[in-house]
Amino acid sequence: MEGQRPNAEDELILSSLPRERGWAIPDLYLFQEFWCPSILIKEVNIFQKQFQAKDSDIFVASFPKSGTTWLKAITFSIVNRQCLSSNDNHPLLTSNPHQLVPHVEFMYRGDVHCPTTEPRVFGTHTPFPSLPNSIIDQSNCKIIYISRNPFDLFVSAWSYFDKIKLEPLSTLKIEEAFEMYCNGIIEFGPWWSHMLGYWKESMAKPNKVLFLKYEDLKEDANFEVKKIADFLGCPFTQEEENQEVIERIIKLCSFEKMKNSEVNKSGVIYQFLEKKYFFRKGETRDWINYFSPSMIEKLSKIIEENFGGSGLSFII
Repeated sequence: MEGQRPNAEDELILSSLPRERGWAIPDLYLFQEFWCPSILIKEVNIFQKQFQAKDSDIFVASFPKSGTTWLKAITFSIVNRQCLSSNDNHPLLTSNPHQLVPHVEFMYRGDVHCPTTEPRVFGTHTPFPSLPNSIIDQSNCKIIYISRNPFDLFVSAWSYFDKIKLEPLSTLKIEEAFEMYCNGIIEFGPWWSHMLGYWKESMAKPNKVLFLKYEDLKEDANFEVKKIADFLGCPFTQEEENQEVIERIIKLCSFEKMKNSEVNKSGVIYQFLEKKYFFRKGETRDWINYFSPSMIEKLSKIIEENFGGSGLSFII
């Protein structure tokens, strides 16, 4: 399926911006210092100008392929646990996490509807500096950001974007994709500035932005789920812990459970994204099966150059 083509007004905006080939979308434009997919330029613009955040809103923010689907499922389950006490008829068994927690950029394409119940929970890949002012400093809404080891992030993104790429894009060889990745050219990249934007805000406003790591969630899901609930102002009670509510949420949102759920084995969301492609391996350190020594050396240097002194580090 081909992406929606820009109209005349969009073309005027795009004509002045640097352009590169995308990984899944034919054209990326350097819009507000990040590589924005051409099919979302207008939507991000509208999002910035029109979106009015509420104090109770929650945003699940991420760079693509960092654990977005997993965090959406967990966040939705935490905030809705009071009225969804039974896992037998849970919405995650009949809907994909991206349908329950819509990406706000796609909302403005008309692909998904705005949540009607509060707290509203949204997803976004938009870098922090490009978020609407109503989110950044005009409301008390919360942002949960999930990051991922840049090595695993590359492999996951390369595999995923190849599966969902739009015509007429050809497959990127791993060497080509890696060169683009090292130059920050990827949907919503550069990945380092994306991570650092949310990281720095989480340091400056820890009550506003919670910064998580995919690897920590894999290592100790119980601790991280409790941390998320505390941050959102809905901590688990002792009674809930005794009833193993946390463990039930973790099991419900586990990679295996979601990948094997019938609702995620077929069907399309956002008009062209097949749900089955959101679940590949869900592993850490899978990158060792793909990286050559020279690739390891080059990416390690880029990580040091961009993150050195920031306080943000990754377990490689």
